Amino acid sequence: MINQALLNPKSIVVVGGSNDVQKPGGAVLRNLIEGDFQGKLYVTNLKESEVQGIRSFPDPAQLPHVDLAIIAIAAKYIPATVELLATTKNTRAFIVLSAGFSEESEGGRLLEHEIIETINAVGGSLIGPNCIGVLTPAYHGVFTKPIPRLDPKGCDFISGSGATAVFIMEAGIPNGLTFSQVFSVGNSAQLGVEEILAYLDESFQPETSSRVKLLYLETISKPQLLLKHAASLIRKGCRIAAVKAGSSEAGSRAASSHTGALASPDLAVDALFRKAGIVRCYGRADLISVASVFTFPELKGKNMAIITHAGGPAVMLTDALSHAGMDVPHIGHPAAKELLAQLYPGSSVANPIDFLATGTAQQLGTIIDYTERIFNEIDGMAVIFGTPGLTPVFDVYDLLDQKMKRSQKPVYPILPSLLTAKEEMTAFIGKGNVFFPDEVVFGNALARVYQAHRPACEHPELPKVDLQRIRDIVDHAGEGYLAPKSIQGLMDACGIPRAGEAVVTSADEATRCASQLGFPVVMKVVGPVHKSDVGGVVLNVKDESAVACEFDRMILIKDTTAILIQPMLSGVELFIGAKFEPKFGHLILCGLGGIFIEVLKDVAAGLSPLSNDEALGMIRSLKSYKIIKGVRGQQGVNEALFADVMLRLSALLLAAPEIIELDFNPLLGKEDKVIAVDARICLGK
Repeated sequence: MINQALLNPKSIVVVGGSNDVQKPGGAVLRNLIEGDFQGKLYVTNLKESEVQGIRSFPDPAQLPHVDLAIIAIAAKYIPATVELLATTKNTRAFIVLSAGFSEESEGGRLLEHEIIETINAVGGSLIGPNCIGVLTPAYHGVFTKPIPRLDPKGCDFISGSGATAVFIMEAGIPNGLTFSQVFSVGNSAQLGVEEILAYLDESFQPETSSRVKLLYLETISKPQLLLKHAASLIRKGCRIAAVKAGSSEAGSRAASSHTGALASPDLAVDALFRKAGIVRCYGRADLISVASVFTFPELKGKNMAIITHAGGPAVMLTDALSHAGMDVPHIGHPAAKELLAQLYPGSSVANPIDFLATGTAQQLGTIIDYTERIFNEIDGMAVIFGTPGLTPVFDVYDLLDQKMKRSQKPVYPILPSLLTAKEEMTAFIGKGNVFFPDEVVFGNALARVYQAHRPACEHPELPKVDLQRIRDIVDHAGEGYLAPKSIQGLMDACGIPRAGEAVVTSADEATRCASQLGFPVVMKVVGPVHKSDVGGVVLNVKDESAVACEFDRMILIKDTTAILIQPMLSGVELFIGAKFEPKFGHLILCGLGGIFIEVLKDVAAGLSPLSNDEALGMIRSLKSYKIIKGVRGQQGVNEALFADVMLRLSALLLAAPEIIELDFNPLLGKEDKVIAVDARICLGK
């Protein structure tokens, strides 16, 4: 639990504080002093009576009551120290900077567990161990630099890595990014990223709380907690960006279905972030750029004007925005000629608007005014301005400051002259501005922020299913893959359309059932995992003699227990699958089916349960979406029916959480129907 002793302590003791500011205990004490902590500050140090001008107690037992302990001593001594402080000094918050715990050994894990039990017993808060500490408006409880300017409207930043937190602040501060609070959670023994975010949600105040949250995660221990509170904060008007490191997986995992092969923990992270409305980032520069975009007014449309006095960066930004799905439209407004007349000969207002290297601050102001007030097709402006250092350009930076604060459309400054305009930049940032040093990184970040999903519906309305029938089938089944009859029963109980079929074990039964289903038919082996690979699928079988001949051949294929017969159907081959991902829940995938799933691997993923909007969004995000829409006279697929199957699958997964892998592959889609032709369902109990 997070308490006021952690957030706003009236007294702090640095256990292991020293005069050596090159050690964590000395550095954190220095930062507390320089941060002008307003409460009572104590130190425990076995050898000193005074440390950095602060009274030191050789024995923690001599301390008065103290709210917060920041601990920087050897791991083996910490459990006893924590117990003494928690039980006799009324200490209710602990920041353990020291390493040597679960990140190192089993013995360290036991020490960590002992600390947690003591703190939990008194209802205390623990940050760490193995962290850099905490920065709040009340105190600078970190042993590192830099210490950013803390601004209530800055970013709340929670990091699972102390070093990464430092490097991200190092990258953000020179760009003008400010921070409100910083939490480095280290081993997350009690409080992790999810718990801190939950607190920020539960304590959110619309008038005073920061509306930008940045996360760096190496593990997601409680994805449902993260989803709940991230979505809640975004619904309250916040914006959240996150880096989830460790996205690659060494080696391929053995899987017995297409879904199992395609689904991965990282795909689940993508789905979680999308469902919550979190913008996913892939590095420090990326996170800083997205966070910087968050500080500007919301972009209302995707039409951007690029205003520049340098052609090359404008071309690169145009490419970046266009490739990312944004537009840089030609400006054909009649007033464009009027604007052009106010610029130097050779300028262009077509978009990019180029006012040349000789352009003035006054001309830049005129361009921004026209773009804001007259060019209604433009939603936002990116201003690229650098300098060769021949003359000071304070006037341009002052003008940008004014226009950014007054414009009804967002004005994004891209300022690459970090050295030649250093003094101008310092003054610009000092006025509370944020800028972007690189146009391509900015373009990609802007597009991702603009295209970010809103949080999904918390409790989507799902189709009604026959719960009793589903439970009867699942409860009477064993682990592993279900028999075709059980699969048919589950699909029927959910209302998922399927092809008529028969499972046969003799040639006579095969010919009789094929005649009843109607020729031509499809024949498939039951048993082998990859039917096509072993010659276990035959299409367009047209008469009884061909059925009997194929049955005799196919029944001899290794692992075959029966033959499945279905009528020959046509349509666009589609795929829907599901996989249980530990902690996250069920991941639902969709894409083109048949061999396309193996060749293209073009799938979209979402966390169950899906809403109708999520399902349609997944379909429309596919690279192969044009095929689903219908191309070159080809009949397309009914998207609403495709999405409906995903919703019915969501309902099935809620009713039967024992399902660990599922494939509907292929489904055949047309304008009037989407029907499942083949299915595999695996249970794990």
